[in-house]
Amino acid sequence: MSNNTSTSSLQQTPSGNQSPVQQRTPPRKRSPKDFDFFEIIGEGSYSTVTHAREKSTGKEFAIKILNKKHIVKEKKIKYVNVEKSVLNKIHHHPLIVRLYYTFQDSYSLYFVLDLAKKGDLLGFIHKMGSFNLKCTQFYVAEIVTALEYLHKKNIIHRDLKPENILITEEMHIKLTDFGTAKIIESESDNARANSFVGTAEYASPELLNDKATCKSSDLWALGCIIYQLLAGHPPFKAVNEYQTFQKIINLEYTLPDEIPDVAKDLIKKLLVEDPNHRIGADTPEGGGYEALKSHPFFEGIVWEKIHHQTPPELKPNPAVHFEKSTSNLDDEPEFLNENNNELYYHQGSTDFSKTDPEPAQDNTN
Repeated sequence: MSNNTSTSSLQQTPSGNQSPVQQRTPPRKRSPKDFDFFEIIGEGSYSTVTHAREKSTGKEFAIKILNKKHIVKEKKIKYVNVEKSVLNKIHHHPLIVRLYYTFQDSYSLYFVLDLAKKGDLLGFIHKMGSFNLKCTQFYVAEIVTALEYLHKKNIIHRDLKPENILITEEMHIKLTDFGTAKIIESESDNARANSFVGTAEYASPELLNDKATCKSSDLWALGCIIYQLLAGHPPFKAVNEYQTFQKIINLEYTLPDEIPDVAKDLIKKLLVEDPNHRIGADTPEGGGYEALKSHPFFEGIVWEKIHHQTPPELKPNPAVHFEKSTSNLDDEPEFLNENNNELYYHQGSTDFSKTDPEPAQDNTN
């Protein structure tokens, strides 16, 4: 009886005497109608990314919209869940895209993400042809900083490439696209993440030979990106994917004179067949991130709070011949703010009761 009285008195405690935890109001669930939707800024195999603005705050975002029926039909539920899990595991790192909200309606899932107004690194390579050594050092240092954080969190990106490195309005990077990432759950899982994922030109030998990846696979891709920034093209490129894969397996690439010697040395230490021997690998042979960040290529880089530093002015590698296109260097994705709300405000039933929906269980009538 006394237990019931005690419980009753707790339930009747005036709100003014409640602890901060008891008084805390759960965050309000968003819906499509909380946003104005503008132009499409990116499209994937099962998603569309739009520029959007939250009505209540005026803050701009990128919203990734995933069609439920297509996700189920193409058996992509796993990748959607992985992406959300990875983004939730990342605690607001300044060089990695942030997930602010998720919600759903009868048709789609919505991921509200950081907006990077300058596009991606690949776009700048296409416009400039290449980066000079100073620019390459800075942007690779930011990529390394983001990768080191991911790997400490036991996350393998598995699709690191210029297209997945966004550029903010302040000209810093934001690593994005974690749909094919791998969260290492246990020590036994640490070495391998069995599945074939990624992009041909940046695929590592262990992925092609064993259909397996590890943290060091991201370091292989980093070597490919350094090469591409300085030379204007990736090290492994052929007329089709099969021949590209053969070049990777056979380590068939050349280091052109346009790449400075200090960068050549780093690339050679990253593009190593054995993942345990790549510089930066968490092995005695690789030396961990301390060895990678201490390489002479990064001479002059101040690693602490690199995201607060002023990026160097973008300039191409003077040794690389490049036929400049008609596109102006200052061109960037156009943000026209033309309202497209009618495309995203669907009529009919909606359900916002779940923050992490399972598309396979959703009934749309």
